[in-house]
Amino acid sequence: MEPLPQPSLESLSTVRADGSRRYVYTADVSGRFATVRRASSAVLLAVYLALPWIPVNGYPAVFLDVENRRFHLFGLTLAAQDMWLLFFLISGLGFSLFFVTALFGRVWCGWACPQTIFLDHVYRRIERWTEGDAVRRRALQAAPLGPVKILRRTAKHALYLLVSAVVAHMFLAYFASVPSLWRMMEAAPTEHWSAFVFIGTLTAVLYFNFAWFREQLCVVICPYGRLQSALVDDHSLIIGYDRTRGEPRAGLREARDPKGGPAGDCIDCHRCVAVCPTGIDIRQGLQLECIACTACVDACDEVMDRIHRPRGLIRYDSQAGLGGRRTRWIRPRTALYGVLLAIGAGVATWALSTVRPANLGVTRMIGAPYIVDSAFVRNQFLVRIVNKSTEPRRFVLELDGARADIRRAGFTVPVEVPPLGEVVQPLVLQEPRPSYSGPFSFVVRVRDEEARFELDRKVRFLGPDLELLREADRDEGAGEARP
Repeated sequence: MEPLPQPSLESLSTVRADGSRRYVYTADVSGRFATVRRASSAVLLAVYLALPWIPVNGYPAVFLDVENRRFHLFGLTLAAQDMWLLFFLISGLGFSLFFVTALFGRVWCGWACPQTIFLDHVYRRIERWTEGDAVRRRALQAAPLGPVKILRRTAKHALYLLVSAVVAHMFLAYFASVPSLWRMMEAAPTEHWSAFVFIGTLTAVLYFNFAWFREQLCVVICPYGRLQSALVDDHSLIIGYDRTRGEPRAGLREARDPKGGPAGDCIDCHRCVAVCPTGIDIRQGLQLECIACTACVDACDEVMDRIHRPRGLIRYDSQAGLGGRRTRWIRPRTALYGVLLAIGAGVATWALSTVRPANLGVTRMIGAPYIVDSAFVRNQFLVRIVNKSTEPRRFVLELDGARADIRRAGFTVPVEVPPLGEVVQPLVLQEPRPSYSGPFSFVVRVRDEEARFELDRKVRFLGPDLELLREADRDEGAGEARP
């Protein structure tokens, strides 16, 4: 059996000296934080599985209908033209990440990251159920291939594949809806080959990640651990080891360390290392592999209870607090991140308030920007009205700021747009040539028939230079006057 790894700050705990992968056999842990994490993870898993099933205004609570370019979020429907709002979502997530990390360290990684939730509370539960605790799993790995090992490994990986397929199907449900997904599942794979390939690929990726790659995603690929060093400071809340209280380490029955001084509270049992999902030794200080999962806190508290010593040798605290200083929650970086977050939230709230249940687009037709004939100067537009509501609406088009002698063709009567549908029609504007006085701007305004809201777009009526047009008219009149 391979000996337990001895974590070091000079190397990754999951990598051997020759560069090969060292598999982490995480021991189970119980305690106050473990109980809360399991409960919160169960809630998050339930939310993930339930959102595609919960109807809001006739659609799932979260339905990213990419095919029809409609995005339904808890009753709010956004069209493709509303994708500029993603800027506020992405920037808001960034500012939130900076603010929360500066205050509470990697609380996202340990408590809400999907990688942690699925790995610790689904796949590792399956592993413990099929193969036993960490000691038994390590012994099974070292044992020769036999019926028991084959049976246990087959059961584990079969459940891994099943769970991966379920997660992949539920992920697709966010983009196709549950009824559509069910119809795809009932049909032959060739009828929906793209969805079939997507599900197969995603299932394979999930299986590879959670069955083998695991914590390497956090250590090798995820950039958050490296960003942590720039986002946290001595006053950020982290999982830390109280060296003042714990050092020097000594065995349980040793009252003094080998040098003759009094021993610290740490009995060097390595229980904190055994339960760490990334295999680090938290006693070596803050490390990029630490995901702040609190497993070491519960493990150490359990040991302290057994040996009748105070809890908190490993605890939530700042590096300043662990060093005996006062933690300052309000400091320049938290104030800056907080102000940026507040500004972003305010602007995002304003942006969402501008979202209307319909969209309007006015574009000039392809070709000449304007047409001049013997009677009129003509501009041709395409007007696109998108109805984002779940009921049909009738829209009325008006021209605001257009000249009185403008003649309009198209949209002369109310236009009905079906639910979540769109109408594209030409709008032709003509101004009599004798009264044309040059280009001008006006507003195309569309309102629903009940006047509950209106949309407008500023447009410019184009035409030739007025002097050139008059000169052409004089030349044409002179030509007609010649005998």
